[in-house]
Amino acid sequence: MAFFVYIVASKRNGTLYTGMTDDLLKRAWQHRHGVIAGFTRDYQVNKLVWYEAHESREAAISRERRIKRWNRSWKLELIEKLNPNWRDLSEGLSP
Repeated sequence: MAFFVYIVASKRNGTLYTGMTDDLLKRAWQHRHGVIAGFTRDYQVNKLVWYEAHESREAAISRERRIKRWNRSWKLELIEKLNPNWRDLSEGLSP
């Protein structure tokens, strides 16, 4: 089983949210359709712009916590390295 750390955004250089899940496809769908009340739905943070896989829940949680403490410019740099066009990566995920 894989665990994922991910970043969703409202738009290029927009509002960011960092999270962790064991079902990236489902979680990306939830963000994209705003089915869960809270920050991401309120601010339309719904585009999966970065993610990475981890072999354990503990490793993913640790990485998520580190990234959440980063300043914004570091997060933007992380996104730009993998996804310079800020396309929605959930469109390329398959079940």
